[in-house]
Amino acid sequence: MMDKAAAATPAAIPPLARAVIDSVGEGIVVFDSQGRVLYANAAAHRAMDGQNGDVRNRLRTLGARFAPLTSGTQPLGEAAILDEASQQTLADRERQAILDTLKHANGKLAETARRLGISRTTLWRRLKAYGLDDFRPTR
Repeated sequence: MMDKAAAATPAAIPPLARAVIDSVGEGIVVFDSQGRVLYANAAAHRAMDGQNGDVRNRLRTLGARFAPLTSGTQPLGEAAILDEASQQTLADRERQAILDTLKHANGKLAETARRLGISRTTLWRRLKAYGLDDFRPTR
């Protein structure tokens, strides 16, 4: 069962790595070199929907991509990645994050830049690149 295997070795995945895995929209399951599940993020749990049995085969039927995890030349295990239903590029995600932040900041560029952790100049360049340089917040 995926939950028991993932809970068996919680310290095997460092907290920062878990945070990064949890932050992506794709479902990610990390296996050790013996094929045991080390960690699965919430999106992977939802996709698996409490299924028991062979996790690898279930992931394959869901269309997961498998990628080896290595440190230099030493194999560490494998990760299975379940793509999101809607494929968005990094630029699409960035554009949407800028738009959402602009709306929350009521269109104030300085506040938006501060919230995003970028300079106003960088924000302006991104707005121009995404064709949003005439953005007006809706009230």
